Amino acid sequence: MTLPALPASREKTTSPDESITAWALAARAGDPEAVERFVGALHRDVVRYVAHLSADPQAADDLAQDTFLRALGSLHRFEGRCSARTWLLSIARRAVIDSFRYAAARPRLSDVQDWQLAVEHAQPRDLPGFDEGIALLDLLAALPEERREAFTLTQLVGLPYAEAAVVSDCPVGTVRSRVARARATLMGQLAEAEEPRPDQGAAGDAGRGPSTTRTAAMVA
Repeated sequence: MTLPALPASREKTTSPDESITAWALAARAGDPEAVERFVGALHRDVVRYVAHLSADPQAADDLAQDTFLRALGSLHRFEGRCSARTWLLSIARRAVIDSFRYAAARPRLSDVQDWQLAVEHAQPRDLPGFDEGIALLDLLAALPEERREAFTLTQLVGLPYAEAAVVSDCPVGTVRSRVARARATLMGQLAEAEEPRPDQGAAGDAGRGPSTTRTAAMVA
């Protein structure tokens, strides 16, 4: 089935979420092109969400793959009552929870505590925004899980608060409170990081450069 072209007047008013939901519904009907568009449109959001929710960027690709496999297997039950983005992130959340349960149930062969260091070695350096991204991962990892999830959904993935509440299965007011507390904690950590230690002196002032400022901009 080929997706019909939208009239010019409608193209201007159709939101990205509406288009993605339409692709999901078309994919449910067996349109392979719609499947490709649906997956491509949300892949980055899913990877980002599961990476922060699980606090394990190394597992993000596997969790995202699991999420899409579950979603494509459940498309026949998707009726468009909520946006496809919200529906998919709910599945991603369950995938992360299941991965926690599986990890807790199996014997651990090794214990890698410093996952931030591992991801630094695994990713290319000297890319724009790399240091700021790693710094933000460090800060988010220190947050309680519920606040980290709320902040990630609304501030990094860009989900509206109402849809984040659906994904998190809690009231909208709770999501707003968690985001506010997460932001306050993150800004406090950044402010503390900018304060020079007594043994730093002028060198400490020189060490605080644009990287910390850009990280603060990502949190604010």
